[in-house]
Amino acid sequence: MNPSSSGWIDKFGHIVANSNTTYSSFIDLYNDLCKTGFVYGIHIKWLDFIPITHTPTEDENAKANLISALYYTYVLEYNDENYNNFILKVIYFYEMLGVNSSFFEKMLSGSKASNKLELLIRSRVFLEDNLINKTFGSSVSNTLLFVDVLVFKRFLKDENKCKEYAEEIEYILINLVHHTLNSKQQQKYDERLSYLFIASLSFLSDKEHHFDTNYKERLVGKFSKIEYQFLMDIVCVTAWEDQTLDYIESEFVFGIANDLNFSESEVKESLEKVAVFFEKNASKIPHLKDHNLAEKFYENTSKFVNKLILRNSKRLQKELSESKELVALISKSTTTNLSVEEKRKVQNQLLDIFKSIPSLAIFILPGGAILLPIFIKLIPKLLPSSFDENRID
Repeated sequence: MNPSSSGWIDKFGHIVANSNTTYSSFIDLYNDLCKTGFVYGIHIKWLDFIPITHTPTEDENAKANLISALYYTYVLEYNDENYNNFILKVIYFYEMLGVNSSFFEKMLSGSKASNKLELLIRSRVFLEDNLINKTFGSSVSNTLLFVDVLVFKRFLKDENKCKEYAEEIEYILINLVHHTLNSKQQQKYDERLSYLFIASLSFLSDKEHHFDTNYKERLVGKFSKIEYQFLMDIVCVTAWEDQTLDYIESEFVFGIANDLNFSESEVKESLEKVAVFFEKNASKIPHLKDHNLAEKFYENTSKFVNKLILRNSKRLQKELSESKELVALISKSTTTNLSVEEKRKVQNQLLDIFKSIPSLAIFILPGGAILLPIFIKLIPKLLPSSFDENRID
């Protein structure tokens, strides 16, 4: 399954229909989503029942886990595995919340429900719509996607006041994050984490003035046990973002736990779960990577070029198979330096290929040549197993 290509919602439906994966309770689903990082707002991987046909990007993990979480929440609440019914319910849910894709995207998607849901999921995952920012790394995936799941769960029980509930849980959540970060001694925390949470807010009408000291009063008696668990886990993630927990932070965390009616052993269990996740995945967590600007540019550009390769894999394989000299030169470049003349041949032949594939026109634009070395490095990804991931056999 490739969540970056059209048809992936239908492909997911085919996967779940042929999967033995079931959940006896929402807490079981929650615990599995914690392991992927989805609950924590850190999109490391997708759930194990989905076959891996390529290395998923952060946004692809987020999309796959969001649709999985929504689907199994629907099944648990309604005891209905009809995938078409689920799609229509989710579309109605997002429409009730006022979440919509752009008019232009609606025109392109047509009337098919699964296509509409693809656009809605996309609009929920990405925090920005600026193409340049997406290309060169300023865009990141929504950190608070699990809020959608909790609101959907509430919606399936009672459609009334879902928007108010969404606003309330975001208000509580952002205050907990803000005050947890402020509990760190001498403000020694990564400000990007604070920005990430604030940028991910979707339902609060006023994002600039939502911090106050009375948020604790609004904690009591408002939420279910699993909702309090989510809030507790986010507090632990926020406190542990620098992989340390000093005395003041610890005192704050256990104080919040008391407000949420969690025992000391439950808090320790939550902290240990978070610590293990960070230890296991530290090298994959975006806001923990200490890249300089050049490294960040290269990494995000590589992701972009990689996605272009995957989307056009069939056509590229065909074009490359007809350019034996080009393939020979690229193979040679992996073991030895090419001459100036050989490099020119590679560039010219690649540009000829790009001219025949509209979505690769970016390589022809001024400055596009800087992407060629990255493209050449990623060409080995053009393997049969990565072709047409969303085709249903």
